[in-house]
Amino acid sequence: MPQNSQTLSPHLLKMKIEMELRGLSHQTQRHYLCHLRLLEKHLNKPAPKATPDELKLYLYYRIKSGISYSNINISCNSFKLFFNKVLDFNWSDDVIVRPKRPKSLPYVLSQDEILTILHQVNNLKHKTILLTTYSSGLRISETLNLRVSDIDSENMLIRVNQGKGRKDRLTVLSMENLKQLRLYWKLYRPSDLLFSGPIKGKPLATRTFNIFFSRQKLKPVLLS
Repeated sequence: MPQNSQTLSPHLLKMKIEMELRGLSHQTQRHYLCHLRLLEKHLNKPAPKATPDELKLYLYYRIKSGISYSNINISCNSFKLFFNKVLDFNWSDDVIVRPKRPKSLPYVLSQDEILTILHQVNNLKHKTILLTTYSSGLRISETLNLRVSDIDSENMLIRVNQGKGRKDRLTVLSMENLKQLRLYWKLYRPSDLLFSGPIKGKPLATRTFNIFFSRQKLKPVLLS
């Protein structure tokens, strides 16, 4: 995602200034701006022109698309700051509806655990698949079915086709992941499928990568 202030629209620049005044981390700033861009892409108009009903329907759409609680929670945090503090709309919790936290959450690898695993992986393709799966909140099957055209580096988004519930959706592309994908592309030069398998035109099999995960002693959460 471009972080140069000159590349931001006026309302996103106001959001960036507000976040910096509050001392939010650069990573949090990137995530908040990305979630606003996702909203704008979905509505096909600038975020300040969104109505309360449109925002509620967007959050409903995200929930029904199988987006994780943590991802939607970040959306709500971003929207509350933007609409209520930057734009001073003072929308209530009846508009920016935060879903209830699931009673039982699956185990999620910590950042330190992920970094430790990544440092142990020498194969560039495996490392890129692992980082893409983790940083974008994808299932391994979704990652392995990505195509080059699904990577939107301009808007820092990844398009997931026929994901959970057989629905298309957009998810976040981190700068670290983009750098890794560029390194991978320079070596493998994929033209269609991003992570092709030994059979031309077919993605790497989920079972093959699950075996690799098992050998690396990764947590089961990444195998689902």
